[in-house]
Amino acid sequence: MITVVGIPAWREGEPAGPAGRACDIAIAAASRGARVELVGRAGDDPAGDRLLLALARAGVGHAALLRDPSQPTPRIAAPPQPDAVDPAIDMDVEPERVAHQAPRLEPEDVELGLRYLTDFSVLVVADDVPRDALAVAVESAAFAGARLVVLVPSGDSPPEEMPADGMVLAAPDSPDDGEFGALVGAYAAALDGGMEPVDAFRAATGAGGWEVAPVEAG
Repeated sequence: MITVVGIPAWREGEPAGPAGRACDIAIAAASRGARVELVGRAGDDPAGDRLLLALARAGVGHAALLRDPSQPTPRIAAPPQPDAVDPAIDMDVEPERVAHQAPRLEPEDVELGLRYLTDFSVLVVADDVPRDALAVAVESAAFAGARLVVLVPSGDSPPEEMPADGMVLAAPDSPDDGEFGALVGAYAAALDGGMEPVDAFRAATGAGGWEVAPVEAG
């Protein structure tokens, strides 16, 4: 089983659906036949309800997804359609986030979720997970004997607590229509299927495309 840790979001407009890096990864892995669970927080609101239903339809479990009544589910406005683009609009600008105050994953949230999900073989941590919560995920992966894949914002250093056999991937700064998340999901599914990391990476990326941050043994 693959467990993905991160903050899910809901994309408004057409087509509406799950959004954000964690959802992109989880859905891509599930589409390859992997069993996937998502650990994170979503608002206890209508957008959160739609999000959970859509994840279930995509084959992504959410038994460890907390509902937060104090913060809304992050909502992302759909990008303009190609035939309706104003030439003056910069298409490299990140789509507007309708809800700016997203729920924050606390270390206790991650610990609780990963304690509930005990049989994962691959743990993927998205780049929106705070470093204190990331430390809990790293420890949980080691305890479970799971492969660990950590995404960090481009330019950030790898976490000091990363094991020597963990994979750190630099996430792109600009929107990519879910392409990077799809690559990570394919990589995680290949690992879950029993491939060694090098072979799984080649299978997922083909000729290349990821910027990999080197990790030294601690």
